[in-house]
Amino acid sequence: MQKCPHRHTPSAGAPSGPRPLDLESRSWVERLHGAEPARGCAVAELHERLRREATFHIRSRVRHRAGFPTGDIGDLATEAADDALMVLMRKLDDYRGESRFWTWAKRFAALEALVSIRRRVGHDRVGLSAEPELAPDVADPAPSAQELLETYELLQSVNDIVANQLTNRQRIALIATTVDGISPKTLACELHTTPGAIRKLVHDGRANLRLNLAAEKGAPAARGNR
Repeated sequence: MQKCPHRHTPSAGAPSGPRPLDLESRSWVERLHGAEPARGCAVAELHERLRREATFHIRSRVRHRAGFPTGDIGDLATEAADDALMVLMRKLDDYRGESRFWTWAKRFAALEALVSIRRRVGHDRVGLSAEPELAPDVADPAPSAQELLETYELLQSVNDIVANQLTNRQRIALIATTVDGISPKTLACELHTTPGAIRKLVHDGRANLRLNLAAEKGAPAARGNR
């Protein structure tokens, strides 16, 4: 049998559940759920990091936009950090350790940074543009705030189904190939199986995912792969 480079892969017989957190992520979660004054310090630190992340995204998006008041960037970043922190704290219990805490958290800052630019230029929505830096100037019928919320809820449903409805091997194969970008051949080597078996696990996992999503919506599942 081909010798595989060492890489930690969850055992096929291991029970599903929350992933163990790295030290930094565990520290964030414990402090944000903890008592004062530790919680207050963690919130203040997180807000500052969100503000810096929002500043980065705002600057990168507006640096080539003529007429944009760069003096407003600081206020916009603070506004984005305020909103990002509020949403993040509401969603804190949804964090399950699929990624590092800061990787998860900074997405809120990136989204709210874009929202703050939209507000500043007078658009509630942003469309597509051949020049990404000009996107905030292009009106588009979607996505609205409600549609963004629905997308988030859909992603939460997908996460729940992957965690609780797929078999352990389906979950490993689906996440490894579609999220982590591991090839079926490499994963097959690690799991001591064949690439064909991995592709079958991915196919069955996707079918299981579609069936459960359709069941949640009360609609018949779509047939075939998309």
